Amino acid sequence: MVEALAARSSGSPGFRPAATARLIALLLPLALLAGAFGSQYLGGLYPCEMCWWQRYAHMAAVGCAALAYSAPAEAARSRILTLLAALAIAVSGGIAIYHAGVEAKIFEGFTTCTALARGGSTADLLKQITHSPMVRCDEVQFRFLGISLAGWNAIFSLAGASAILFLLLKGRKA
Repeated sequence: MVEALAARSSGSPGFRPAATARLIALLLPLALLAGAFGSQYLGGLYPCEMCWWQRYAHMAAVGCAALAYSAPAEAARSRILTLLAALAIAVSGGIAIYHAGVEAKIFEGFTTCTALARGGSTADLLKQITHSPMVRCDEVQFRFLGISLAGWNAIFSLAGASAILFLLLKGRKA
């Protein structure tokens, strides 16, 4: 009877660290990207250059995490892709730390601004650039609880990447 319960519990869909890590690796960057694009298109907060760098890293993480679902969670391919997603999330967090430091005037940052242009003739491009909002990397556009959006991205990204790594290592030992 004990053997039957052990066999039954090993096949049950309970807590599996690798599967949980893979799920976090997919949902965390998707949520952070949704927040970033939502704040841009619904909230009117235009991204600076470093904001885009953070987004690119999250986009790479989503791609890796989505590909991780092409194999069982415990398979080597899935674990490697989940680890790559965690690395991309951590890169976004590292960029966010630097960005928050630039906003706090700890680091110098860039001396140029970002202007958004969408294409067309030279005259159209010039008109778009001169009429588009100038976004500086060293100015905070929005704070929540005293922390800039770059700061929140750093917190969530680094905590999430750490959790993914912890779960992958825990699943490896089990």
